[in-house]
Amino acid sequence: MIANNRLVVNLPGLNMKNPVMNSSGSVYFGLEDKGFGIEKTGALVTKTVTMTPRTGNPQPWIIETPSGILNSVGLANPGIEKVISDILPAIHKKYCDDMPVMVSIAGETVQEYVELARRLTHSGFVTAIEVNLSCPNVDRGGMAFGVDAQTASEVIAALRQATHLPLYAKLSPNVTDIKPIVKALETAGADGIVLINTVMGMSFDLAKRQARLARGIGGMSGKSIHPIAVRFVYEAAQTVNIPIIGVGGIASVADALELMMAGASAIQVGGALTQKPEAMLEIIDAMTEALDKYEFTDVRAVTNTFRK
Repeated sequence: MIANNRLVVNLPGLNMKNPVMNSSGSVYFGLEDKGFGIEKTGALVTKTVTMTPRTGNPQPWIIETPSGILNSVGLANPGIEKVISDILPAIHKKYCDDMPVMVSIAGETVQEYVELARRLTHSGFVTAIEVNLSCPNVDRGGMAFGVDAQTASEVIAALRQATHLPLYAKLSPNVTDIKPIVKALETAGADGIVLINTVMGMSFDLAKRQARLARGIGGMSGKSIHPIAVRFVYEAAQTVNIPIIGVGGIASVADALELMMAGASAIQVGGALTQKPEAMLEIIDAMTEALDKYEFTDVRAVTNTFRK
């Protein structure tokens, strides 16, 4: 596939033919052919990987609401050993060297994050790591790593010593102020920021008088969170100089360009794929015409609209 230079984006560890990729978990590990067209996207982002296999939360994992999708998957994954021995080689065989691969990781302690990064670095199949900081820190009473600047920066600082791979910190929007957190992560050595993870929500079944998700609270995704994502990306882009990857409620090329105008260098598509597997392909196909419509020379110009 000949790259359209107007769409090319070069970020640490992610040299992409276009700025579109999937969000973590939305295509699992990208090995099943479900019409996503991953080979035509800019990069592949894997399901979040943990030290040991996880079966996830009780079903149902995903429910639809009038406002979007609520999920409570619980980081179900086969564990790092199987990912390195079987899944990453299969990804490499399917996509060869044309596809940057960013593996999402999550740990319950800083040391778990470090061990995951070390193993992935030695695997030779990974071009970047997405650090899921929305997970509970067992050393801090279950507080999510990413909601506190000091805790989040401790993870990135430790990872920076453990790997040469580019690190992208994925953050939760469930905070009062994102600016001190992203600044702390930049100082600690993060190569980029991913915003946003899901917004916490809840839904009840009126007839059964109970929560519709087994765990009650879940992560909200879909169109309803898009303006929230735009706000967080914009605030982060005004605070740090490292690249930002925008995610949240992207279902069209206009949604993608809006997040990029807010300051994102690339975007991830997630919830839209449950309704339309070809959503990423449609966004990519429409992007050049959209650049012409809004009089942008290329996607880099969109990102630089308001960035300092």
